[in-house]
Amino acid sequence: MEAEPISALAALEEPLRRGMYTHIRQARHPVTRDEAAEAVGISRKLAAFHLDKLVAAGLLRTRYEFAGGVRKVGRAPKVYEPSDLEVRVSIPPRQHDVLAEILLDAVLDEGGGETARDAALRTAHRHGEALGAAERDQVRPGRLGVERALTLASAVVERHGFEPDRETPACLRLRNCPFHPLAAKAPELVCGINQAFLSGLLDGLQATTVEAVLDPRAGECCVELRSAAGERRG
Repeated sequence: MEAEPISALAALEEPLRRGMYTHIRQARHPVTRDEAAEAVGISRKLAAFHLDKLVAAGLLRTRYEFAGGVRKVGRAPKVYEPSDLEVRVSIPPRQHDVLAEILLDAVLDEGGGETARDAALRTAHRHGEALGAAERDQVRPGRLGVERALTLASAVVERHGFEPDRETPACLRLRNCPFHPLAAKAPELVCGINQAFLSGLLDGLQATTVEAVLDPRAGECCVELRSAAGERRG
């Protein structure tokens, strides 16, 4: 589904709308007006106005639903959830197109006897490692236990188009794939590149207590970051 890009972009230029849209995307459940209003610190009436703008732009869809599906007295509240609209902006914003850089460098640096896939995975790991090393040089965090490593990795990947979500102190889920829709066309390759990139990031951070593992879930990134086998929370 595609709407006029200008309408979606115009809707997201307003900070309150952008904040509510981001909250609803990250909530992982239908959001009521009251919840959306609380998320950005405005009144329910003002939230309704901005939410209606997001619906009109095709960014959100609505229905009436009781919380948890439990029937109560009275009318079910209106709830909001992300639509299937592909917006030509990044939410969250990206600094650059990571996948395009990786693939271009892989083509330019493919070794003799190396397959294109192997070159892409090697290059993805190198990109991630450089990114992690630069972050470590800047932050100087010392030895990284599991929780500190995941916190640091979360901050880095969020700046590069991922939507991190700390499921537990020892597990970081990535709620979106910044390489979509290419991942849908070549999932094995793109997921492999994604895992190699994130593994490289952890190596660059010297986060030996954490590993990047493939754990595909519908509608989410194929990789999660979790404590390495045998590690305790740190």
